[in-house]
Amino acid sequence: MDSKTIDAGLMARMFLAGAKNLESKKEWINELNVFPVPDGDTGTNMTMTIMAAAREVSALYDMGDIDMASLCKAISSGSLRGARGNSGVILSQLFRGFTKGVKECTDITVPVLASAFEKAVETAYKAVMKPKEGTILTVAKEGAIKARELADAGTEDMTEFLGQVIARADEALLQTPELLPVLKQAGVVDSGGQGLMQVLKGAYDAYLGKEIDLTFDRESRTVSGKPNFEAQASADIKFGYCTEFIIMLNKVFNIKTELDFKAYLESIGDSIVVVADEDVVKVHVHTNDPGLAIQKALKYGALSNMKIDNMRLEHQEKLFKMSRQEEKPAKEEVLPGPKKDVGFIAVSAGDGIAEIFKGLGVDYIIEGGQTMNPSTEDMLNAIDKVNADNIFILPNNKNIILAANQARSLVKDKKIIVIPTKTVPQGITAVINYVPDLSVGENEETMLIETQAVSTGQVTYAVRDTVIDGQEIRQGDFMGLGDHGILSVGSAISKVAFEMVEAMMSEGKELISVYYGEEISQEDAEKLKERIAERFPECDIELQYGGQPIYYYIISAE
Repeated sequence: MDSKTIDAGLMARMFLAGAKNLESKKEWINELNVFPVPDGDTGTNMTMTIMAAAREVSALYDMGDIDMASLCKAISSGSLRGARGNSGVILSQLFRGFTKGVKECTDITVPVLASAFEKAVETAYKAVMKPKEGTILTVAKEGAIKARELADAGTEDMTEFLGQVIARADEALLQTPELLPVLKQAGVVDSGGQGLMQVLKGAYDAYLGKEIDLTFDRESRTVSGKPNFEAQASADIKFGYCTEFIIMLNKVFNIKTELDFKAYLESIGDSIVVVADEDVVKVHVHTNDPGLAIQKALKYGALSNMKIDNMRLEHQEKLFKMSRQEEKPAKEEVLPGPKKDVGFIAVSAGDGIAEIFKGLGVDYIIEGGQTMNPSTEDMLNAIDKVNADNIFILPNNKNIILAANQARSLVKDKKIIVIPTKTVPQGITAVINYVPDLSVGENEETMLIETQAVSTGQVTYAVRDTVIDGQEIRQGDFMGLGDHGILSVGSAISKVAFEMVEAMMSEGKELISVYYGEEISQEDAEKLKERIAERFPECDIELQYGGQPIYYYIISAE
């Protein structure tokens, strides 16, 4: 192998290996979610994004005689259309920029690769309206800076170049908590940045010639954001217990000790993370025998913050919920009606909320939200179904806005207007304020103004112990999440919901809307409404069945 260049065949292997490594670590990456909500899905979103491209790359790779232009097109178009969530969209933009930098090459050299890394970072930063440091963007940027330093210094050896770039990016990942206080408070690194590192490390392993299974199921697809149930049902969880703890050191824990400890963990499991910081070591491992990891760790000091989750049991519970969804009758295919000037697309989860949007004149509902972010391709399919010259898209979730914007950039024959609604109540307010007699531009301006006046709170449960916003949270607690953080925590759903509403209220609020989820009875919802009405007699209180999963209540005040 020429240690100074990368050809198309090797690049394809590296991309597929990166995708495989990310896929194997997705649940661990999901666990890095700052807020302990049951829908931390960064790993899932990034995996589904890269897998959309990997299937296309795999088909080319199996055919043999692959060329760089075709490879780059497969990576770019596959990831763009398959992008889900903010992390997935940013990852797709990194790929898009990178492929622009190498698609004209036959063999990639260090200078070319350095320029491609820079183009990747530039493209990703442009895709985000307000780039935030301490995220995947920072990790990618620091890697690109190191790449440029090495190229300008005359480095030609690709092994040395890639190794140093990855090392710099890894350092940047470990520094993300210093740039984002919320990460430091939660004791985690940025999940998107960690996902990117797994792609880079998997690709580097392939470059070094490590044997990696590069087979992909090209029939595995998702429809309208729903996972392939059969594929998940047959998934094999090799190591069943997610084990985490902190070692409070009472012995020297130097580099050699750390390497020996990691080697031991690798012999009993995978998805290993060992982060040493002065007198403590944070440990994460998936294993079939947590006791072995614990016994080994006790040799270095006392343990705290211990957490062991049975992933096989959680997987079975997830499959049961998915099977219940599979049993629901399929909805009729929506066909384009007569051509009209303006149409609406909304993202929502819950039969009740979907009916509310339809009653307000929304043409097409994309099923999804917190528990499953629709992809760019889901957006494009919805756009095809709405026969209108101008189409408003209401993402209703901050993690879906980028995918909607990406879909807008790919549509040429219709005008797509994305109203950046971050919650369902904001989406409902946007539709209510649409006035047919106004122009598209005037309606867009009005919707943007009106949605900003909506405060939203959502009640869900905690999946792990943590401390956020000064609140101590235990696994199983109920939490009231506001627009800018956690508003209430407790052991009773109704009490948490009521306290959340109290925290949301400010001068000038006149209407409180309560949408209760699939696990809440109408009787309990009515009681909550009465209590809110007694506390805020000056407000109108509306109660609606939302039927949304995961979130017991979605409540807005405006």
